[in-house]
Amino acid sequence: MSGLSIRPYDPAEAEAWNRFVATSRSGTFLHDRGLMDYHADRFTDCSLVVEDAGRIVALLPANRDGDRVVSHGGLTYGGLLTGASMQAGQMVEIMAALAEWLRAEGVAQLSYKPVPHIFHAQPAEDDIYALTQVGAMPVRCDLASAIPMARRLPLAKGRKSGASKARREGVSVAEAEDFTPFWTVLAETLGARHDAAPVHTLDEIRLLKARFPDRIRLFVGQREGRVLAGVVMFDCGRVAHAQYMAAAPEGRDLGALDLVVKHLLDDVFARHDWFDFGISTTDGGRELNVGLSRQKEMFGARSVVFQHYALDLT
Repeated sequence: MSGLSIRPYDPAEAEAWNRFVATSRSGTFLHDRGLMDYHADRFTDCSLVVEDAGRIVALLPANRDGDRVVSHGGLTYGGLLTGASMQAGQMVEIMAALAEWLRAEGVAQLSYKPVPHIFHAQPAEDDIYALTQVGAMPVRCDLASAIPMARRLPLAKGRKSGASKARREGVSVAEAEDFTPFWTVLAETLGARHDAAPVHTLDEIRLLKARFPDRIRLFVGQREGRVLAGVVMFDCGRVAHAQYMAAAPEGRDLGALDLVVKHLLDDVFARHDWFDFGISTTDGGRELNVGLSRQKEMFGARSVVFQHYALDLT
């Protein structure tokens, strides 16, 4: 790769960026500039483009945080996005060049969040190997739960009975375009049970829904016109990711969320490779919410690691 070069991303090339992401080994619509840039006011973008003889071979979604570069602070995972032609030797060279480029720019540390393997169209973990070659160390480990849809485990008895009870009690499942009723349920649930708030505001999720109408979808369990439970899904192509799940107290009593999730697994996303429930860890990965993890496991999910690495460039 004698023509290897690294340069900052130019917003004028958003279309080229998005085309590369769409055909990459590990990129998802989360790396599309239409999603990355919706919260541009919160992050100082310093995404990078890696080229070989003028041809894009890799992208690094990233932001600057003082003397650190993070890949990317607004995303659960980032890392180098590469095409199907990328080979291990090339990746080792790219990572070494990236470390030198960042060092020359006065960056003290690269915080790197590789894309978990379940999102890969083709195996793409050569970046992790290349990271270790330049001295990066693992600094955080989050635990997520996911279902390989072609090899699903059966639902636990409690989840099956919950879905059956919801049907008997007249709960129905439908896709919804209006996020407002569910957002009320979500905000109240997170506030009461976890003293937290949704990552996205209602206006933000509406904006993203408008930009990605086929990728961001809401499914609700309702009875007599009232939303009792719901799941916001991010369709990442090979992976269907449950971004938000919540049920009102009445919905919990009736098993409404069980019915919604069962519908998603049996019907809506049955042909996807994976169904991802997301992480169940807090405090930088140090604490496992056992109850939350257990709830996901009762739907047949099992553990997937989301890793973080730090590369000291001083």
